[in-house]
Amino acid sequence: MATSPNGTPMRKNARANRERILAAAEAVFGAAGELGSTEDVAARAGVGIATVFRHFPTKDALIEATLVRQFDRLGEQASRLAGEPDPGRAVRKLIVTLIETSSTKLTLISLVGESGQLPPAVQEATGRVQASIGDVLAQAKNEGVVAEDVTVEEFFVLVRGVGQAATTMPAAPVTLDRAIEIICRGLAPAPVRADAVRRG
Repeated sequence: MATSPNGTPMRKNARANRERILAAAEAVFGAAGELGSTEDVAARAGVGIATVFRHFPTKDALIEATLVRQFDRLGEQASRLAGEPDPGRAVRKLIVTLIETSSTKLTLISLVGESGQLPPAVQEATGRVQASIGDVLAQAKNEGVVAEDVTVEEFFVLVRGVGQAATTMPAAPVTLDRAIEIICRGLAPAPVRADAVRRG
């Protein structure tokens, strides 16, 4: 349950306002970066500026909470994918989701991580996402879709690279689809060579 800045549980309408503010902040700061303002967020959310500051005393606090929310939503999506009956499809969906959200995520990270160190709440949210992604990969490994030695960190490096490229130099949809297919092939176990089987 969401809590107010003083740690008390929020009323239903306050929780709804908070969610609208965070959704608006994701759109505003994701598009405008540091040029986005709390006034823009309030206008997009349909609330007064005082309501924004009642939930988030500073712009930095708002941006941080927005990034945590995005990571938590990614974690929830990954958790659902971990339960998919087709692990190969789940891995591909996960890659697509991570790439599609890269632009906003990278912009928000640049705003909260200017010192090179992410805030503790963001680090914790990142850890939760990685755990959920690890569950998707574990299922895929169990079904022989992903190689046993692939780590979550390696998976992130591959997907983050494509996500950054897609953000800075948007590619044609067919090119992006091919890049995703190449990642999936790279994650798959190496085929067993016939001569290796004979030697075994």
